[in-house]
Amino acid sequence: MRILVTGASGFIGRHLVPELLDAGHEVAAMTRRPESYTGGGEPVGADVARPETLAPALAGCDVAYFLIHSLDRRDFVKRDAAAARAFGAAAEQAGVRRIVYLSGLGDETETLSAHLRSRHEVEGLLAGGGVPVTTLRAGVVIGDLSTSWEIIRQVVAHLPALVAPTWATARTQPIAVDDVVRYLVGVLDVEASIGQTLEIGGSEVLRYTDLLTRLSALQGRVALQVFVPVPSVRLAALAAAQVLPLLAGVDRRTVRALVESLPYEVVVHDDRIRSMVPFEPMDYDDAARAALRQRALRLGAAA
Repeated sequence: MRILVTGASGFIGRHLVPELLDAGHEVAAMTRRPESYTGGGEPVGADVARPETLAPALAGCDVAYFLIHSLDRRDFVKRDAAAARAFGAAAEQAGVRRIVYLSGLGDETETLSAHLRSRHEVEGLLAGGGVPVTTLRAGVVIGDLSTSWEIIRQVVAHLPALVAPTWATARTQPIAVDDVVRYLVGVLDVEASIGQTLEIGGSEVLRYTDLLTRLSALQGRVALQVFVPVPSVRLAALAAAQVLPLLAGVDRRTVRALVESLPYEVVVHDDRIRSMVPFEPMDYDDAARAALRQRALRLGAAA
């Protein structure tokens, strides 16, 4: 198949493209700057913010992966909605048979954060063009250069105590980036996944604070946990947006959007994908070790 991967130079895209090529697919790697793209596949220039550029990128493609978001922008909800509408319509006009979208876990019966609500809204807007969408919903993705993981790693590396609001003990089901990619590639061969919303996660359900303490233990550190009575999610997000970028080099708006999602449980309740793409996902410790190895290799190569 010929497959378009949007966000090919992003965190997930950089892992996905080589696996699609290894599986024998022809890959068009969509990027706003094709002249500087160094990854696999055929670079194609397009921008979801400029809908007129999408038709040439999608031409001849059987499947398109939508891996784009705008969390670093103040108006990310509006931007992501417009991008999804434009991409869904362009995919239909190009004759694309399926869109695969990586979304976020979250119980729709709750009042979710703006970040999670936006991810779910994009699912419907992509499908509004008429092309069937396979949606994979994931929580925290563990891997080198994942924004969520980098925040966790830097907090453990630099803060003498692990400070968390008393309400930041919601459950999450972290998943290794390699396992995310196995699911993203695997659904291509499963006709039953077409038009479905599927949930993916690692082998363990943990609290957010567990992610910090267990990483500390893996690195031989004794983690002192301090819970503080921060009454407001918004207040905690604003404070984190000021402090964490100094550690992690992450955009403040991205940090704020992610922290605002902390009180919400993001775990798998529907595990149908386990029978569609059968394998045993990594546990958190193995995923964390793999991410640390990836980082060491990247820094070693850059030295």
